[in-house]
Amino acid sequence: MNRVSVVFVCLGNICRSPTAEGVFRALVASRGLEEFIHIDSAGTSNWHVGESPDSRATEAARERGIDLSSLRGRQATARDFSEFDYVIAMDDDNYASLSHLASPDQQHKLHLFLDFASGVAEREVPDPYYGGGFPHVFDLIENASEGLLKHILEND
Repeated sequence: MNRVSVVFVCLGNICRSPTAEGVFRALVASRGLEEFIHIDSAGTSNWHVGESPDSRATEAARERGIDLSSLRGRQATARDFSEFDYVIAMDDDNYASLSHLASPDQQHKLHLFLDFASGVAEREVPDPYYGGGFPHVFDLIENASEGLLKHILEND
């Protein structure tokens, strides 16, 4: 298998994208693929650079056996499109923001996360910051993570 790199991106990099990073890391580790898949997360805003994930996200992850405590927020940059094979947006707004950072020949790296999910009606991973719903967001992320890993294994 070729080495592949994935970055998950939401608005602040404290709820959805660090959860996706943690879930995907755990999934990749469970399959013994850590040396082949590099995983990171970022936010389109700079509001939470250097901060730990939201305590509610950390708690939802801990309840499912995933530790987010070592993760810190950072802002996505155009360089992410040079360093990562997959730039995964959590929703349409973040997708649009990221598309402005990518050159025309890098647009193919940008994906909406739930495009990899199966059997879900939603198109976007909802932002739980103000409305709660961390368990539902976690379920969506687990589903899409399985689909993303399957896609990577079949295509890279």
